[in-house]
Amino acid sequence: MKTDIEIARQTPLQAIQDIATTLGIDAEALIPYGKHIAKVPYSLIAPAQIAQNNLILVTAITPTKAGIGKTTTSVGLALGLSKLLAPEGKKALVALREPSLGPCFGMKGGAAGGGYAQVLPMEDINLHFTGDFHAITSAHNMIAALLDNYQYQNRGTEKALKEIVWKRVLDVNDRSLRFMVSGLGGNANGLPQETGFDITPASELMAILCLAESLDDLRQKIARIVLGYTFQNQPFTVQDLGVTGAILVLLKNAIHPNLVQTTENTPAFVHGGPFANIAHGCNTVLATKLALSFGDYVITEAGFGADLGAEKFFNIKCRKAGLAPKVTVLVVTSQALKLHGGVPESQIKMPSLQGLEKGLENVKRHVENLQAFGQSVVMAFNQYHFDTEAEIAYLEKWAQAQGIAFALNDSFSKGSAGAMELAQKVLDTIAEKPAAPLHFTYDLEDDIPTKLHKITTQIYRGKGIILSEKAKKSLQKIQKWGKEWEVEKLPVCIAKTQYSFSDDPTQLGVAQDFELHIEDLILNNGAGFIVAVAGNIMRMPGLPKVPQALFMDIIAGEIVGLS
Repeated sequence: MKTDIEIARQTPLQAIQDIATTLGIDAEALIPYGKHIAKVPYSLIAPAQIAQNNLILVTAITPTKAGIGKTTTSVGLALGLSKLLAPEGKKALVALREPSLGPCFGMKGGAAGGGYAQVLPMEDINLHFTGDFHAITSAHNMIAALLDNYQYQNRGTEKALKEIVWKRVLDVNDRSLRFMVSGLGGNANGLPQETGFDITPASELMAILCLAESLDDLRQKIARIVLGYTFQNQPFTVQDLGVTGAILVLLKNAIHPNLVQTTENTPAFVHGGPFANIAHGCNTVLATKLALSFGDYVITEAGFGADLGAEKFFNIKCRKAGLAPKVTVLVVTSQALKLHGGVPESQIKMPSLQGLEKGLENVKRHVENLQAFGQSVVMAFNQYHFDTEAEIAYLEKWAQAQGIAFALNDSFSKGSAGAMELAQKVLDTIAEKPAAPLHFTYDLEDDIPTKLHKITTQIYRGKGIILSEKAKKSLQKIQKWGKEWEVEKLPVCIAKTQYSFSDDPTQLGVAQDFELHIEDLILNNGAGFIVAVAGNIMRMPGLPKVPQALFMDIIAGEIVGLS
């Protein structure tokens, strides 16, 4: 089998103007970034069309460290649907997140799908793309610099802040920057203070960009960002700093969704990129709505397992944006099933019906959770060459017993031809058993501990939550002045490991009888949610022992090492 990058290079790409024309978008409206990439103004969103078209969510069971193939499945499903719908003159689009440089140079090597189900040009998408991540990084750090200057210029006065909570960001996995001291070397170099870096996908500005619905909305959200606290224990915001307009200027192009194409030249929107284990894990509302304005069927994905990305997709993104999928596709692999079924990681590519059976407990919990949201579920089995007919038959029989649709997906190896079964099952489910109206896990009127408790007990199936002393103090601070801004009515976004239902990554399968340890509560007032940091999750990842960067190079004018 050819590598991803070989397949990508051998795929003839169409001019982005031609891709836009297939959607009915005037080429003159595009903001081109070369021959094969363009931004599409969000002003083209058509609310009336959104209500008529069909949104499809792709999520997954609890993943392995190698991932589980959601992006490949999302792209493959778009390819399969496009082929099935073509005779009817209907269109299928995919709306995805942008890859982060951190994982690309760390563990993944790329995040634009795989095999014959990719979004292209994959080299540009995986690397600097249209500069959206750089714009967010620059805007975030501009706020930090302006805030430090404010402190420096107002040192010793009543205007100075008692506490600063705004850190810096960088789109690189760098554990050495998690906690640090800046401003050393004397008065000329600023004021010494403890600070640190998060990765750019964890930036509140990233979440804001992904949830904003217009430039004016983006402005309002930026203005509400809490940067620190005064000596009177009042919040100090970007609006108080007086730089809302300057930050908006840096994001004026980043707000527009990016249009690219797939390996079969179907349109795709790729925009925004928060991680689901440390943020809400969905692409931008604007890209999703733009896709729904021009596509009869739109596939989008939510990061990591359904307990993370899908939970936040429903409870945060859908609630805020008024979106609701007609069906959810749950991606499953035999490797993940066996890992969660107790099979040693070194043996998960070997046949094991016993491991599959035990691992299906993890699938069942995710299915039940999705159904509790009101979703109809299609189980997509990502097929590998080592999967046996007996294993596949066993899984299909199990799915039938659960009353959910089951389909093989081999779009990685065969493109649209490998996703036809999945595409048909999705169409049948939407036609015969569409999702019910969304039922959220908690009410916005619930207090913060109650929201966290409901997610922990209803989604993770733990016993409850334990707030650390730091989290208790943060909660008291929020409660003290939060009534004025109705902060307690915001949704919550739990940051936790993606490898377990619990906050312990070693508790595979279906962790039970555990309590979720909330180490801190962080108010993302601009984004409109409260981040609950659970366990030892890091908002700045580290690099693995053998990072993918070691294999990257340019040879004979071509990039190697992107997978």
